[in-house]
Amino acid sequence: MADSTIWWLIAGTVVVAELLTGTFYLLMLALGSVAAALAAHLGLSAALQTAAAAIVSSAALLACYQLKKKRPGDPRAPSEHSVNLDVGETVLIERWGTDGTATVKYRGAQWTAIHRPDATPCTGRHRVVELVGSRLLVDPLQETAR
Repeated sequence: MADSTIWWLIAGTVVVAELLTGTFYLLMLALGSVAAALAAHLGLSAALQTAAAAIVSSAALLACYQLKKKRPGDPRAPSEHSVNLDVGETVLIERWGTDGTATVKYRGAQWTAIHRPDATPCTGRHRVVELVGSRLLVDPLQETAR
């Protein structure tokens, strides 16, 4: 079997492995195998084919890493209204417990509400600012004078 055929089989196997696992970096290894297959078609030695695979795979991995590093981070999903529709809704807190939690009725169910660590708990209407696990992190609404 020709060297190029072996490299093409390796590239195909790595692509199948990527499809099964969803590991994007395996595609970079497949690119290296394709480079090695092309080197084999050019008649280069096995050592140069392997070097081509290593260089192209490494360069592709580094390029992906650099692109990922430059991309701005994703917003925190629990505090984004576009991701979590509870953010921005209001709840009424009638009493805070000694453990710093309150039980509120929200969307027809009982929820546990918590306040920020630096905030003093108070009763009244609060705005949901984040979902922390199954708890609602709330801030008091500022009542405006009329």
